[in-house]
Amino acid sequence: MKMSFRWFGKGYDHITLEQIRQIPGMEVVVTSLLDIPVGEVWPLERLKALREEVESYGLKLEVIESVNVHEDIKLGLETRDSYIEKYIKTMKNLSQIGVKVICYNFMPAFDWLRTELEYQLEDGSRTMAYRHDFVSKIDPENFAEQFMEQSKDSELPGWEPERLKEISRTIERYKEMTEDKYWKNIKYFLDSIIPSAEECDIKMAIHPDDPPWPVFGLPRVITGRENIRKFLDLNKSRYNGITVCTGSLGANRQNDIPAIIREFGKEGRIHFAHIRNLKFTSDRDFYESAHLSKCGSLDMFEIVKAFYDVGFDGYMRPDHGRMIWGETGRPGYGLYDRALGAVYLQGLWEAIDKMTNEYKLK
Repeated sequence: MKMSFRWFGKGYDHITLEQIRQIPGMEVVVTSLLDIPVGEVWPLERLKALREEVESYGLKLEVIESVNVHEDIKLGLETRDSYIEKYIKTMKNLSQIGVKVICYNFMPAFDWLRTELEYQLEDGSRTMAYRHDFVSKIDPENFAEQFMEQSKDSELPGWEPERLKEISRTIERYKEMTEDKYWKNIKYFLDSIIPSAEECDIKMAIHPDDPPWPVFGLPRVITGRENIRKFLDLNKSRYNGITVCTGSLGANRQNDIPAIIREFGKEGRIHFAHIRNLKFTSDRDFYESAHLSKCGSLDMFEIVKAFYDVGFDGYMRPDHGRMIWGETGRPGYGLYDRALGAVYLQGLWEAIDKMTNEYKLK
């Protein structure tokens, strides 16, 4: 297992590489070029400069999150081939700087969804939360405006201002989209890019839908064990894999996350892991808690043990954290709580490793 940390880049993140490298056990930075419009090629010279910047702090740049998929590809429009061609060019450029994994998603219109970005917990920390009834009743355009106000000028991945401005029109374009057609569009994309992924030695790791159920009438397909199997069967290459996000999959109480890890991990189809905890307040309402098991509703020990048991040697990162100790910044992406999460996850891994090896010696 290689511990990694999400960094949005200089000028987009209040956290510095100097701070990240001081987190014990940190090896890899997961980053992106946020200023490149969706669908455009990521320039090789920019990527080389980014790699040099990361490596100057003794860290590695081996995971990119995200090379976003253009909406025309998801919609299956005639223009999709030109955007797929640009996507492949970006993949080839990333391979030249040593990138091994691309985490992406195929969620329509927008990515993850929360109703509150600064939900206050009893200890005074602030976190992101989700209330399903609120989402069910609100108009998406009004929600987009409220979301931008809550973000306080912080550009959130999947909720970029240019996307939010077009949210109503984008959702309207999906009005006639069936789930079956959406699956066909996913397969078309996979069959187009996976040969290049194999050639470039870059593993593609799709992120689960967050939350894992339909929102605003839009299709959601990467939601649990059955659909993950269906997705992986669309293209059986080992380079077609998944990102296991415990918070996204864990939002559905029916998902057995350790079982999902064991099934797909044994097949070598898990290329990346986002580990975080959440606390249910009802069947579909939750807030994002500290990583520690007793702080939330997920068993972090069993989750990490499942990764260990399948011999996971890929990349893992602490996912969304709370804002603690007076820190301000991009919601979910503070330094302190995620650093605590990284150390906690490594502590679990070390304990499991030592217990396992001691048992073998007896």
